[in-house]
Amino acid sequence: MTHSRTSRRLLRSAVGASAAVLLAGGTTLAVGSAVADGVDGTHSERTTAIARPDNRAFPGSGAVVRRGTQSASQEADDTQVAGLVRIQTEVDFGEGEAAGTGMVLTSDGEVVTNHHVVAGATAIEATDMATGRTYTARVVGTDASDDVAVLRLEDASGLTTVRTDTDGLSVGDAVTAVGDANGTADLSSAAGTVTALDRSITTQSEQTVQGERLTGLIELDADVISGDSGGATYDAEGEVVGMTTAASSGSAEVTGYAIPIDRVLAVADDLSDGVSGADYTYGLPAFLGVALGQGGTLAGVYDDSAAASAGLAAGDTITAIDGTSVSGTSGLSRAIAAHSPGDEVSLTWTDQAGASHDATVTLGDGPVA
Repeated sequence: MTHSRTSRRLLRSAVGASAAVLLAGGTTLAVGSAVADGVDGTHSERTTAIARPDNRAFPGSGAVVRRGTQSASQEADDTQVAGLVRIQTEVDFGEGEAAGTGMVLTSDGEVVTNHHVVAGATAIEATDMATGRTYTARVVGTDASDDVAVLRLEDASGLTTVRTDTDGLSVGDAVTAVGDANGTADLSSAAGTVTALDRSITTQSEQTVQGERLTGLIELDADVISGDSGGATYDAEGEVVGMTTAASSGSAEVTGYAIPIDRVLAVADDLSDGVSGADYTYGLPAFLGVALGQGGTLAGVYDDSAAASAGLAAGDTITAIDGTSVSGTSGLSRAIAAHSPGDEVSLTWTDQAGASHDATVTLGDGPVA
């Protein structure tokens, strides 16, 4: 089932402006690198978050070629495919695409994946790889600190769920990572062994110096690559023991990382139940629909957004929200972050000629935070 959408495009953007989409909360879209260190603090290597190949990087057909061995991966068998979904996201209101993997937790459509698989998404679909049916997915909640997100598939029922094993692993245990490697839409598997437990990594996006610290991870020598994120790491009995999350880069030796499934399930339960948490985010942020330049001046306005409906344009400066003065990028961001999609807010702004304007708008849904 294919869904058509009208994409929002950034209109009237100011040339040369350093723009950042204004929404309630920040997101990181790009595949990133990371530094991993062992529990003894002596091990260090470059690693990569592995979920977000863009649409230009998708191979057209053929077997997946994995790093390191440069050999074709194994096609995932029926037992490995059962309970897994391919996640496809639109980024920046249709301007980009990305793909990853997810695991079905309930027969009525609760799915868990990595936060970085869906971060920045403005539309999400998930394809049940056992049946080929595609569902629209909405975000229930995310936990950026643990890199976990829970999705709900609309109108889903009777789905096959993954089988999990929370008894733990030992170094040397055989494991297999299964996911949508390189976004080919065909799940593939990569076999390996557990090489270490309780590892820590700090992910770092190519677009920011700020990284996410992930701890307590399973380290494995399976050759996981882009698109595998959010997929299953199976044990020798075919039960899920982890959620594939990151992989090494810039090294001949392949190192993958997975979040232990007991932690994944604990976070997923919290998010499903709406538990309050310092790093838990629920639903979607409010979205005004502007891109900001330096000093709070608008660098552009997204088509079909609240800002566009009010007549805002590049070069304008928003001076007040609901009668309260705002200044600069951070002030405007905080003001919007205090609201939810569907809220009505009053805007006051000055145009490039210095004239003042007022309008009341309804905030839309922003990208996944």
